[in-house]
Amino acid sequence: MNSRQLLTRATRLSASQCRTYATTTNTTPPMLLKIRRDLKAAMLAKDTSRLTVLRSLLASTLNASKTSSPITTDLQMLALLKKSISTSKASIVDFSTAKRQDLIEKEEGQIKVLEEYAGGVEVVGIEEIRRVAGSVAEEIGGAGKRVNLGNVLRGVMEGDRFGGKDVERGEVVKVIKEIEGLEK
Repeated sequence: MNSRQLLTRATRLSASQCRTYATTTNTTPPMLLKIRRDLKAAMLAKDTSRLTVLRSLLASTLNASKTSSPITTDLQMLALLKKSISTSKASIVDFSTAKRQDLIEKEEGQIKVLEEYAGGVEVVGIEEIRRVAGSVAEEIGGAGKRVNLGNVLRGVMEGDRFGGKDVERGEVVKVIKEIEGLEK
């Protein structure tokens, strides 16, 4: 046996020696891709305030990816943006009590950048949620089931009632609670 045959024979692995990995489709939310592109543009433009905000968003996304619920959709990215906005607003309150106008202006600038990105995420409007929730409540009532928050919420969130658009669960709950005659 020549050396080439020995080498090929030695490098062949049996099926039991090979590891198989289940691959999952890692989808990056379009908003995250936009943030990465804008980060590069902010670096080139030397826009430090925008750069700071985008870096913090990417850091938060990276930290979330190491948890059990990584950010995989624009809706989750929107939740992260809203959380950052509320944190900045709380900071503004603290800075105003400390009379730190410079830090207040910095936080307001960050809020503007965050709201710009939050406005870029398309979600279902309140009117469409009301329409769908009302029709689901009527379906459930017509079927003889008890019309309550859980049943209507389950009916609204199941399937593709919004045509593939993102819908915030919190908004759906608010609308369902507004509908008259629902028990908790």
